[in-house]
Amino acid sequence: MANSASLLYDQLKVAEPFFLFAGPNVIESEEHVLRMAKSIKEISTTLGLPLVFKSSFDKANRTSSKSFRGPGMPEGLKILEKVKVAYDLPIVTDVHESSQCEAVGKVADVIQIPAFLYLLVAAAQTGKIINIKKGQFCGHSVMRNSAEKVRLAGNPNVMVCERGTMFGYNDLIVDPRNLEWMREADCPVVADITHSLQQPAGKKLDGGGVASGGLRELIPCVARTAVAVGVNGIFMEVHDDPLNAPVDGPTQWPLRHLEELLEELIAIASVTKGKQQFQIDLTPYRD
Repeated sequence: MANSASLLYDQLKVAEPFFLFAGPNVIESEEHVLRMAKSIKEISTTLGLPLVFKSSFDKANRTSSKSFRGPGMPEGLKILEKVKVAYDLPIVTDVHESSQCEAVGKVADVIQIPAFLYLLVAAAQTGKIINIKKGQFCGHSVMRNSAEKVRLAGNPNVMVCERGTMFGYNDLIVDPRNLEWMREADCPVVADITHSLQQPAGKKLDGGGVASGGLRELIPCVARTAVAVGVNGIFMEVHDDPLNAPVDGPTQWPLRHLEELLEELIAIASVTKGKQQFQIDLTPYRD
């Protein structure tokens, strides 16, 4: 398994113009996830983008006990395994407890760490690719140490992901400088262009309570910026009916517009030199 993880990691590292992590936020049903995987794979294949399909089996980090969480790990992993076999797709999903890592590692090709850095060693020991999300409360500098922690656990297959930074109580901002600075971790950099536009607990619900809001209309803005800077991968949550998505609907990108947005991002990537270090000459200039 470790060899297959290393092979996929090496492919993603050199992917041009970028690789894509995409899928619905959470597994709503087997039928829905299979349908979404089929549609997204058709689009990514048409555009020539390497795809890793994403969906979560449990949204454990909800502020409300009434929020939809998904089918749970045993059933969720069975569904993701079906996606993997049916469409020959690698899978990325997240873990929330160290006890989940071994089971998830038997299905997922990429294990995502949602800012819970205490999970790094247990996840690393699976040998799978580890995608570490920068905590909303963290500076870019912690990602170098986080990536090194995975490597010291014996796993060189690590990448880091920018997902926005808290700004006040119910908002996130995206600092493009982080996309450059996180390269200090010496691994692929991923931009999460959907979660980074969340407004945590920023949406008031009828009858009381709050849920996560978001700024879906700015997803293209953040995506364009990330690709121009030269990230290795784009992470995005996609839904065929975002207004009725049970989780994070305000920041899921409509499936009907996925190909259109990706075509634009590929065009930007074709002209940017963002992956190259700009050589600044500070010697005195004379005409």
